[in-house]
Amino acid sequence: MALLTAKTFSLQFNNKRRVNKPYYPRKALLCYQLTPQNGSTPTRGHLKNKKEDHAEIRFINKIKSMGLDETQCYQVTCYLTWSPCPSCAGELVDFIKAHRHLNLRIFASRLYYHWRPNYQEGLLLLCGSQVPVEVMGLPEFTDCWENFVDHKEPPSFNPSEKLEELDKNSQAIKRRLERIKIPGVHVQGCYIDILCDAEV
Repeated sequence: MALLTAKTFSLQFNNKRRVNKPYYPRKALLCYQLTPQNGSTPTRGHLKNKKEDHAEIRFINKIKSMGLDETQCYQVTCYLTWSPCPSCAGELVDFIKAHRHLNLRIFASRLYYHWRPNYQEGLLLLCGSQVPVEVMGLPEFTDCWENFVDHKEPPSFNPSEKLEELDKNSQAIKRRLERIKIPGVHVQGCYIDILCDAEV
């Protein structure tokens, strides 16, 4: 598969509350790993938004096109730069309900429009449909770095420091998601999170 550059990983999985100058759009990117229960080699790939489809919809279509053996179980792990929008959350739930041989886990670097009730409801819909949604921490960032990034060229940053920084930044995002998961609680937020993210 084509691998991400270290720069793309650093910029797009950046989970700081604000993007430092020079500003750039933090886009929607989805890295997936499909692991057969029989221990076969995992299948990996990554997708980004296109004008006509979000990365999650492209992911669903990609998995459908593989012609997987429905008598065999598969573990599917997705690393997303942004958590799914309500529409994509619904599509993912419908997809998993129709494909019981797939066990999907979602890890997001950042929460997209997390203060909006319908976006919170989308996350709750996933969690209530046996599709765990969590915030990426050190294990997930490390796995993503090791398995989805091209390491032929040395990065312009210290990988260990970058991973530790991402893990540190994730703590507040994890607390925010846990508050969203509390029944009956609407989590207020501030739009400043995506002021510099003009394009997803």
